[in-house]
Amino acid sequence: MTRIVFIGAGSTVFAKNLIGDILSFPELSDATIVLHDIDAERLRTTELVAAKVARALDASPTLLATTDRRAALAGANYVLTMFQVGGYRPATVTDFEIPRKYGLRQTIADTLGIGGIMRGLRTIPVLLEMVHDMEELCPEATLLNYVNPMAMLCWAVGRVSSIRSVGLCHSVQGTAQALASDLGIPYEEISYLCAGINHMAFYLRLEHNGEDLYPRLREVGRAGTYGTRFNNLPDHVRYEVLRRTGYFVTESSEHFSEYVPWFIKRDRPDLIDKYGIPLDEYLRRCEMQQNLWEYQKALFEKGDVELTVTRSNEYGSLIIHSMETGQPRVIYGNVLNEGLIDNLPYGCCVEVPCLVDRNGIQPTRIGKLPPHLAALMRTNINVQELTVEAALTGRREHIYHAAMLDPHTAAELDLEQIWRLVDELIEAHGDLLPAYH
Repeated sequence: MTRIVFIGAGSTVFAKNLIGDILSFPELSDATIVLHDIDAERLRTTELVAAKVARALDASPTLLATTDRRAALAGANYVLTMFQVGGYRPATVTDFEIPRKYGLRQTIADTLGIGGIMRGLRTIPVLLEMVHDMEELCPEATLLNYVNPMAMLCWAVGRVSSIRSVGLCHSVQGTAQALASDLGIPYEEISYLCAGINHMAFYLRLEHNGEDLYPRLREVGRAGTYGTRFNNLPDHVRYEVLRRTGYFVTESSEHFSEYVPWFIKRDRPDLIDKYGIPLDEYLRRCEMQQNLWEYQKALFEKGDVELTVTRSNEYGSLIIHSMETGQPRVIYGNVLNEGLIDNLPYGCCVEVPCLVDRNGIQPTRIGKLPPHLAALMRTNINVQELTVEAALTGRREHIYHAAMLDPHTAAELDLEQIWRLVDELIEAHGDLLPAYH
């Protein structure tokens, strides 16, 4: 019987969606679903929700819940990670408040920038502990990682472990759906090829019935007739990047604005207004999710409330189903660059199409990206590499250097400010970080 383990299952709504996706397949409806979290209260809520999902789908899984990670991992076939080290408070708030004192503003702070660096340093040691447990307890399992900063985490795992793993994100398929809407074309009718790094992959080909959609997309950009996105946020940044580079990027405008030095500048508030950049956006989302959690928790725990289950656009269940049944599918995954993209560093983490069947996850070779896109990605890969190096070696100097090379941080702060900022963040995070030398 297939044993599927959720690490960080206290993320109840996300876990609910993935469990619903999995159990909606008849071949997986009797799987063993193991829920793990260090927060026993949240874990109990997710366990109740999982049972409701199973009833809604007339599925008969074996549902287990435990706060013991090793017990959860023992004998696993698939391990899905969705945890956040340090949570909203104190960790995430610290990642915003201390940089703000230096005049460094952020939007999401979970992928790159000083916030992404610190999140990576908090998360990599915990993830690697888990991976080493997998090597002992379920060495043949496949790790499906949903935790950010995606590229840093996948790179670190690939450096130290032979566990089969892939990083999963919804930005490729989610953005493709948004572009189809902007163009007035059903999503099912467009085809595309996308490649790059997580949150900075570009659509190399975008077509409808053999027609190149880029000319029409550029016209949408010029006319400003594109829609808003999550939380009613404008997409001005990405359409500006399309105008300047000729290609459309996968991750949202608010995310992308902090991966480059061009949009968020403390002495240029006009840019913030022009591009509709939502500073401190992730803090607002976290507060909203906290309030929503309290409401949903009460709702989920009502015995007479049943759930309606609809399939999400996440890849996790598709991968598990294809590996179990042999049905071939193409998903976009984050894997090590072992000859996949020629003009990005060997061994870094790249996001490419992957064939999935009984043979597992098989990445597609892309070759060379357009040179200016590869150059842009390398500015982010430099930061990823140095953060991973700091986490694996314990050398503090690599944290300074990662921050020095970060495009947004370097555009706003001088070297002395950057070093003081790093020192203050390390001290503030305390025991959430290992000791550095």
